[in-house]
Amino acid sequence: MSWQQLLDEFQEQQTTVQAGGGKKATARQHEKGRLTARERISRLLDSPDSWLEVGLWAAYQMYEDWGGAPSASVVCGIGKVSGRDVMIIANDATIKAGAFFPMTCKKVLRAQRIAMHCRLPLLYLVDSAGVFLPLQDEIFPDEDDFGRIFRNNSVISAMGLPQLASIMGNCVAGGGYLPVLCDKLIMTEGSGLYLAGPALVKSAIGQEVSSEDLGGAKMHASISGTIDYREPDDPAAIERIKKLIAMFPEDPRASVFRRDPWTDSSVNQADPYAKFPLDLQARFDIRDLIRYLADEGSFQEYKAEYGQTLICGHARIGGHQVGVIANQRTSAMTPKEGIQFGGVIYHDSADKEARFIMDCNQTWTPLIFLQDVFGFMVGKQSEEAGIIRAGAKVVNAISNSRVPKITVITGGSYGAGNYAMCGKAFDPRFIFAWPNARYAVMGSKQAASTLLDVAIAAMKRQGKEPDSVELEQLRERVTEAYETSTDIRYAAARLWVDGIIAPTDTRKVLIRSLDVVTRHVPDEPFRTGVLQV
Repeated sequence: MSWQQLLDEFQEQQTTVQAGGGKKATARQHEKGRLTARERISRLLDSPDSWLEVGLWAAYQMYEDWGGAPSASVVCGIGKVSGRDVMIIANDATIKAGAFFPMTCKKVLRAQRIAMHCRLPLLYLVDSAGVFLPLQDEIFPDEDDFGRIFRNNSVISAMGLPQLASIMGNCVAGGGYLPVLCDKLIMTEGSGLYLAGPALVKSAIGQEVSSEDLGGAKMHASISGTIDYREPDDPAAIERIKKLIAMFPEDPRASVFRRDPWTDSSVNQADPYAKFPLDLQARFDIRDLIRYLADEGSFQEYKAEYGQTLICGHARIGGHQVGVIANQRTSAMTPKEGIQFGGVIYHDSADKEARFIMDCNQTWTPLIFLQDVFGFMVGKQSEEAGIIRAGAKVVNAISNSRVPKITVITGGSYGAGNYAMCGKAFDPRFIFAWPNARYAVMGSKQAASTLLDVAIAAMKRQGKEPDSVELEQLRERVTEAYETSTDIRYAAARLWVDGIIAPTDTRKVLIRSLDVVTRHVPDEPFRTGVLQV
């Protein structure tokens, strides 16, 4: 498969995901006089170029027994509205009436966390029937489930971050707390806001009441006083949102982060598809990718002759001063230990990485991790050199880093190498991946062999000796299952990455992400605790 074939495949699937519930569901939404979630966002944005979507692939190929939930039935992302960056969270009512699936909760919580870290105002476009009841046990009770969203609403309010909600359809049961916990609340005619709908009210207490009398916009505007603005339809609500957001403070910029003037002429014009191979086993110099992403001539390599399987250095991306940490995919010859293999982290490269992370924290330099890693080196010599100690130092430095971190997976992301290169567990502000990326505890060949041995041992314990045909069939099944789970779409479906991006879009996405993550600086010193030395 070529790069173009892979990109075409992803684009086709992405278009299907963006269509939500499909043409018929979109038509039903329009028949109600309502826009879809993406149509509402499109009308809100100052420019489509400002849109940075989070979790587009969420729930991909999940919940298929229930008809699926493209993009987890909610659209999330950051965009410019009335000149301000805003985190937008919009229920997609074309998918099961905007019902919350387990991954819907995870996605909304991820969007809220990004907003909290980056001090972004939040806008909720509410059009949801509430919890998807057949899966309620996976949505309702835990600390990272439905209720955590409302807890976050309250904490975000106490942080002083503006929250604005617009009810543009259903807002039922516990979901009704979300908009009411916001600072400003808009509601359109024909929408409903109530803890229990008319049918449930009749069943519970025998009271017959219309939807409008129970929880319509007019009732909440004139009697309960719950909403602040009543609007006739979606376009009017969108205009009201724009006017209210225009009253927000202008976007902040933390002065400790340096951004120099830059122009498009500073962009490297090389063709990435010709230079960076699709095959994860292929070798290339990662410095070429760094120079492609960085402003022309800005890359300064750090400790260039030491720990050469990991490249560290300072650069500018869109004028933003950043520190770059990238796995080198070519092998290196060292004076003490001979050859070191590309994509592997050795004790000296780990030491270099930890030192560089600490240095960037001293100078308030955001970190960009370019991940294409097999893992840490193993073996007698590596253990004697202190590979575990060096790896622990890296984990400590990353975990306690106070500067924003952004991760891009450009190839493999395997085992502890994922941790050392700022995987999802280490709080990157954003984490993206290329379409050819792979995500697993080990490579597919090694894993398939191990899993096959386990399966054969289980069969033997049951008194069955597999023949050669059965062994080959078993090998194929194990390999296929593992390959499916290492595909980056599998990871993106579970929000292990925030987005899948094309190599040609990577620089643009990084610049937009850096604009967002440098809004706020934490008011705390850099400290690591005890380091292994």
